[in-house]
Amino acid sequence: MRPNDIMKNWVDPEAKAEAERYDNPIPSRTLILETIEQLKAPQSHADLVEHFEIADQKSIDALSHRLSAMVRDGQLMKDGYKFDLMADQPIYDATVYINAKGLGSANIDGQREEILLPERELRQVFHGDRVKVQQTSVDRKGKAWGYITEVTQHRVKELIGKLATYDDEYFIQPSNPNAHQPITLEKELIEYAKAKVGDALRVAIDDYPTRDEFSTGHIVQSMADQADTQIIIPQTILEYGLPYEFPEDVIKEAESFKEPGAKDRAGRIDLRDLPLVTIDGEDARDFDDAVYAEKRPGGGYRVVVAIADVSHYVRLDKPLDNEAQERGTSVYFPHFVLPMLPEALSNGLCSLNPHVDRLCMVCDLTLSRAGRVTGYEFYPSVMHSKARLTYTQVAKYFEGDSAAITEDRNVRKSLNTLFQLYQTLKELRAKRHAMEFETVETYMTFDELGGIEQILPRTRNDAHKLIEECMLLANVAAAEYCLKNDIPMLYRVHEAPEFSRIQKVRDFVKLLGLKFPEQPTQADYQAVIEATKDRIDAPSIHAVLLRSMMQAYYGPKNVGHYGLAYEAYTHFTSPIRRYPDLLLHRAIKAYLNKKPYPLSGAALDDAGEHFSQTERRADEASRSVTSWLKCHYMLQHLGEEFVGIISAVTEFGLFVTLKDLYVDGMIHVSQLGEDFFVYDQVSQSLVGQNKGQIFGLGDEVKIKVAGVNLEERKIDFELLKQLTHAGRVIRSRAPRVAKPTATEEVFGKTKPVEAKTSDDGEQPVRKKKPKSKPSSYSKKPGKKTSSKSDAKIKDKVKKKTKKKKSNAKARTE
Repeated sequence: MRPNDIMKNWVDPEAKAEAERYDNPIPSRTLILETIEQLKAPQSHADLVEHFEIADQKSIDALSHRLSAMVRDGQLMKDGYKFDLMADQPIYDATVYINAKGLGSANIDGQREEILLPERELRQVFHGDRVKVQQTSVDRKGKAWGYITEVTQHRVKELIGKLATYDDEYFIQPSNPNAHQPITLEKELIEYAKAKVGDALRVAIDDYPTRDEFSTGHIVQSMADQADTQIIIPQTILEYGLPYEFPEDVIKEAESFKEPGAKDRAGRIDLRDLPLVTIDGEDARDFDDAVYAEKRPGGGYRVVVAIADVSHYVRLDKPLDNEAQERGTSVYFPHFVLPMLPEALSNGLCSLNPHVDRLCMVCDLTLSRAGRVTGYEFYPSVMHSKARLTYTQVAKYFEGDSAAITEDRNVRKSLNTLFQLYQTLKELRAKRHAMEFETVETYMTFDELGGIEQILPRTRNDAHKLIEECMLLANVAAAEYCLKNDIPMLYRVHEAPEFSRIQKVRDFVKLLGLKFPEQPTQADYQAVIEATKDRIDAPSIHAVLLRSMMQAYYGPKNVGHYGLAYEAYTHFTSPIRRYPDLLLHRAIKAYLNKKPYPLSGAALDDAGEHFSQTERRADEASRSVTSWLKCHYMLQHLGEEFVGIISAVTEFGLFVTLKDLYVDGMIHVSQLGEDFFVYDQVSQSLVGQNKGQIFGLGDEVKIKVAGVNLEERKIDFELLKQLTHAGRVIRSRAPRVAKPTATEEVFGKTKPVEAKTSDDGEQPVRKKKPKSKPSSYSKKPGKKTSSKSDAKIKDKVKKKTKKKKSNAKARTE
């Protein structure tokens, strides 16, 4: 009698189908779901084995695989050892984020928590897609894993990638963060476009991927004649789903506005006679803030901060506003800007250009002699900038070069007053304990093909800091104004660090001989900054402090700004490039005119979430391009030697910042020498267990550029010599780079990789998939194991080879 002829002690609605598929049927998915529902309680694997009276080990194992598959497919939720119905689990709206390693998560709207997504779920999404997600399980580390119930919005419409083929199947292989999503192309399209394997092609997506099928697309443009450095920015824009072209109706609306006339000036306070000026960088093209200061007759100061009145032109529910909301922010790439507003406004009517009338929103402040704000008011105005100045010009003027700026006496008088006030505000900033980390900012110069020529340090002079203080005054006043008058708006929120992050900093700071309480204030952070600012390893120490900080975001509830040490803070000063600033201008105008607020309640919550996401998307895209360009630049320096500073330490190696080039790379722990190195989290160092060599933050090392991976944005360094430790010069010889033993040299072969079997034969195979799969899906074939004769030789070598404990890997790995 065959096993499937044996009577089971359950009634399975899928019994016939199960019997046809398996020789030894187990309870079907339908029966398992019905059983858990009837029992009205979560069940463990053992509970279900007992309930169904399953006796043979093969069926017990098969049931375990099936339960895991049901969790994977979003039918069951696993909490610990218990399985429960997914119907009882909440469904969240979330945004998909995929990192450079191909690991993905769904970031839930309005929450810090994220739900990790397994590879099978990532098959149907691109970076930045909007999804509905349910939690399915919690792993041993306490991290939540989930299942995508629906993709609600695909942000990526087009991609740029290299054409690849295998067995006459063609596909475009995108770069990170969408390297897991090849776009298949018909052979006829390739032949028609006369494209060659390896060509860079821009493709539009026709059919989006599912768990079972890859995407399909068609060719929009061949970019084979362009250099990689010219392609990287448009490629990144598409990869991150950034809106990059203004629709015709948006451009038409933006270009329909005329220069401000009498009708536009009506109801506004006229400040055209005031010597307001803009102070920006040399390469700035839009000017959204202007400043003026004067001494008051009774003592103290008056400061006028005029901000471009973008809300006058960008009206609610118009095409221009809808597009600006979708973008959320301008995106700044090296030598390229993707603006939030069309050029007719961003560089034209909304830019406070010199010697023309411009509409603005003003924060008019009064301050005491000690620099304390004693009053402020907000009002719409019209202004006429008297000069477009640069930070360099104003700094030179402050240093005594009177020819550096315009000869307008009123402008000079205003700048002199601003500089005097700045000295006072600087002291107040120190008393407030606002954090000022020792970090090195850089800028790049480029060649005609968009490649980096040089990476140079950028210095912040007194003019930069003066303008920063003026913007802080206006932003804080705007937050207080809205709080006082119950105006619904978005605050710029920066919460205090979490306990786990504080503890790491506390342990590290103790080793420096400094105190750091369990609940630190800004003063405690600033005390560490001040105590270490003159140390040679100051940037590395301050980086540890910075990494403990939370990420700032936009939200309708005021929680304060921890980093700047303000009880309330918002963004008022950059409406040309940030939509939250524009939203705030509208809210203040609505209050002044006694009209309904543009946003409030749940809509304001949604807006805060959206604009936090667009900001994060813009930052990630910008960093991705910068990292790629630095990697491309380092290809020119392969094999060259440099001196660098250890900027971060992990259990798997050292991150090093080159002193001359300001580029970061990594020395893997396996390359530190013939010793076994252990990561000491408290001291942020790697400690050799046999020879006692220590690598810590701030240490100088001499390295050679060993390798560059453009796709992964990674640079590998080879350690040549450790030059200093804890500020002291090391005179000993350099540690030898780890070499494979004789055994490893001959027999260091990779083990064969076994193909994973599906849980119960139910995992589908994706159709139309290229045979040359992306790295996240592929498995490398294993090599043959050694023969018996090899084994004999190996035994002989083993006897002659002295074993040493080391982090070093064999070359064959």
